[in-house]
Amino acid sequence: MSLKTSADQIIQKLKSLANPKNVEGMARFGICPNNTLGISVPVLRDIAREAGKDHQLAQELWASGIHEARILACFVDKPELVTESQMDSWVKDFDSWDVCDQCCANLFDRTKLAFEKAAEWSGWEEEFVKRAGFSLMAAIAWHDKKATDADFQKFLLLIKRGATDERNFVKKSVNWALRQIGKRNANLNKMAIKTAEEIQKIDSKSARWIAADALRELTGEAIQKRLY
Repeated sequence: MSLKTSADQIIQKLKSLANPKNVEGMARFGICPNNTLGISVPVLRDIAREAGKDHQLAQELWASGIHEARILACFVDKPELVTESQMDSWVKDFDSWDVCDQCCANLFDRTKLAFEKAAEWSGWEEEFVKRAGFSLMAAIAWHDKKATDADFQKFLLLIKRGATDERNFVKKSVNWALRQIGKRNANLNKMAIKTAEEIQKIDSKSARWIAADALRELTGEAIQKRLY
């Protein structure tokens, strides 16, 4: 790691960009205000490009506990060097939906353990760990061009199981995973619609919302026209 991209220097730069008014706005969108500086993701991406990929730097940024530094850590880490113990440690640190989703969609989904951890975490009780399981499914469906339909068929069973969780951050990630899988190709679209219809019959307010929202998009003209 070069001196110009040391964790201390980056953290000082982040602190110099702090915007308390932005933190207030972020809190209104359900983003945890603790240790948050109020820096936008595009600015963090610019800093990440300047820093370059660096696994050790990512560990140090994460250890700072600063909200934006943790998002930045997800941008600069090297997926091939991420271990299972790191994934389990970081996921337990999640305290905000945006750190969870940025980590899943920019780092964890590119690791060799992505499918395994998505399935495992979706069964955990902790709110943000469970969200991470389903957010990771969504990110894999979005980014992994080599994954097979059979891989996602397994996820659909887990999505149905998770659909009764009434917690807002969990149900939204379950919905996201279902929609992303259903937008991947025509075959998965049919399977996701079938899953949504099954979820819709479950006696649960959360399940009914997840199903109705997913069906609205997956059966909509835009998706149907693109896939068929």
